[in-house]
Amino acid sequence: MPSTKRISILSDNRSAEPGRFRCEHGLSALVRTPSCQILMDTGASDAFADNAERMGIDLSEVDYVFISHGHADHAGGLRTFLERNRKAKVIVSPDAVSGRFCSARGGMHAISCEWPLDLMQGRTLYAGESITLAGSIHVIARIPGTHAQPSGNRLLFAGRDGEYVPDDFRHELVLYWDGLCYTGCAHSGLENILEACPRPVGSVLGGFHLPDARDDLLFEPERELAGLAERLARQYPQVTFLTGHCTGDAAFRAMRPVLGPRLRQFACGMEITL
Repeated sequence: MPSTKRISILSDNRSAEPGRFRCEHGLSALVRTPSCQILMDTGASDAFADNAERMGIDLSEVDYVFISHGHADHAGGLRTFLERNRKAKVIVSPDAVSGRFCSARGGMHAISCEWPLDLMQGRTLYAGESITLAGSIHVIARIPGTHAQPSGNRLLFAGRDGEYVPDDFRHELVLYWDGLCYTGCAHSGLENILEACPRPVGSVLGGFHLPDARDDLLFEPERELAGLAERLARQYPQVTFLTGHCTGDAAFRAMRPVLGPRLRQFACGMEITL
């Protein structure tokens, strides 16, 4: 039987208690069972570590740090983590570490991470393909693209052969652990990710890359969001969706009437038990 999991949200765009917990455009969550602790992403800065301290969490006890993809809002705090934790293995795609990434949202700008290669040496599990750890921890790579990806991806680029081309997100990984699916930003598409997971999936945690619109290129029409919610409700009736970070408030409101209480929003400083 799967173990009870305690999830602490350490970094997010929203704060459960403004003024106490630092929020940022980033994502980091710690999942704990009696036998294992996994830090899922490290946010954009050291905010996750400050919030962990305020929550009474000892980061030195973490066994693995999982980096979902190569963008700085998910791996920017990795150096801080590795300086505080001397034993955890780093799980990351080699394409994330070697890649160069840019976003055209608000003008073209770099969103690559400065990787602490000096601290990663001898501690890194490079997942170029899917791997399994400790029997029940699955790291899923190269997610098939049966369904559409989020439309916001069209403003994201990766360096290939000396130029920037539309990112195909070969650097994105998904973590599945005894019914829990961690999506990171779900750039590969939530439906594609769910199909790639071992069954059953009981809970999905992470961003869904459905940001609120700044321009027409980033706006998911409400009918498409409702259609996505309807498909999720029909195909995954037992799944709870816990989301934040790159899932905007408008997207959340559009999907909530269909999914009801099975769609919940998280914020940094929150504790969740599954």
